[in-house]
Amino acid sequence: MSIRVGTSGTPKTPGEPETSGTEGAGARWAEAVRREAGAAGRAVRAAWAGPGRERDLVVQSLKAALAAALAWFVASDWLNDPMALMAPWVALVLVQATVYGSLRQAAQQWTAICVGTLLASAAQALTGNTLGALALSVPLLMLLAHWPRFGDQGIYAATTAVFTLASGAVSVSAVGHRVGQAALGAVIGVAVNALVLPPVHLRDVRENLAALTREAGEALHAVAAGLRDGEWDTATAADWSRRADRLERRCEGLRSARSWSRESLRLTAGPLRALHRVPLDVPPESEDARWGRVSDHVTALTRTLAVAADDDRAPAPPRAEALRIYARLLALIGDACAAQSERFLDAGAAAGGVEGFEAGRAEEEMEELRGRLQHSLRDHAGEGAAHTAVLGTLLLQAENLWVEALPGARRENRAE
Repeated sequence: MSIRVGTSGTPKTPGEPETSGTEGAGARWAEAVRREAGAAGRAVRAAWAGPGRERDLVVQSLKAALAAALAWFVASDWLNDPMALMAPWVALVLVQATVYGSLRQAAQQWTAICVGTLLASAAQALTGNTLGALALSVPLLMLLAHWPRFGDQGIYAATTAVFTLASGAVSVSAVGHRVGQAALGAVIGVAVNALVLPPVHLRDVRENLAALTREAGEALHAVAAGLRDGEWDTATAADWSRRADRLERRCEGLRSARSWSRESLRLTAGPLRALHRVPLDVPPESEDARWGRVSDHVTALTRTLAVAADDDRAPAPPRAEALRIYARLLALIGDACAAQSERFLDAGAAAGGVEGFEAGRAEEEMEELRGRLQHSLRDHAGEGAAHTAVLGTLLLQAENLWVEALPGARRENRAE
């Protein structure tokens, strides 16, 4: 078949329509717009459907607009300020994700505004020229913007200096007026954030815990399916390792969510939290540690299987019959993880236990499977250390997963 080259240099077959570079770019832009519109539509539907991150963003946006409007009303209509700009500006940006964050950033931003206003006014008085004052004050303020004490609010020192010099109001009364306006906006912004549906980030802890337990169960089910079918090699083991890596990233997300949860509970009164209609019985931090250990055990399990699948390594995989028994054991532990994930999403349920999963019957079957694996381990011992090492390591890791995923099993083992 003959090949011809289009205008873009790409080989084309006969009958394929010509597309110019402009048409291709237009199609890509249209596809990008379509994807963004679809994402926006999904976000709107999620915000309408019920509580979640999307609705939290809507609430925070409306609160920021309310704070700005209220600050403008107080400064312009109540205090008769002809240039009521600073107060709504500060109030708008101080409606943060937590009340504590709003208060901390209010202090940082107000200090930055004071420094910027004072330094710009001093530079104007010293040089007598706006351009000279800008050249003298802004470089120093940009250096101060990186001072850790300012956090991410340091840039407001430089922007305030530019605004001060551009307005030409550098007298002592103008400086005091501008600083007072910033303080008014900070008070209004923090007050609106604290008193109107204060943000409480406990839902994220539940969602991250549920996602971690669900993905741990999915990883165990994937390993169990591969071992049961006997169709696994280095590529399959690498895929299992990637699943384990995703669990570690889930653990990092859980740690971040827990940090946000602790911060959101600071400086928020109990009755005000109740207005947010967020369940306050968040799972304890001990659950984070427990499922973090489960993630570590899954990672160790997949690494052992990766070593066993490598033909260039000394350890050899166990016999197929032992692997099928082991696969059933992993599947039961994966079922326990999946049931616990559903329980974490049930805000009214306690943290411990696995509702909807017959833990007693599962533990009985696990005990029977463990006994069969121990018997198989003795049989493997007669075939040499290579087979015994892998099966013994896998059995130990499964028992570690068992006692973490099923706390009742842990108590029984301790009693034994």
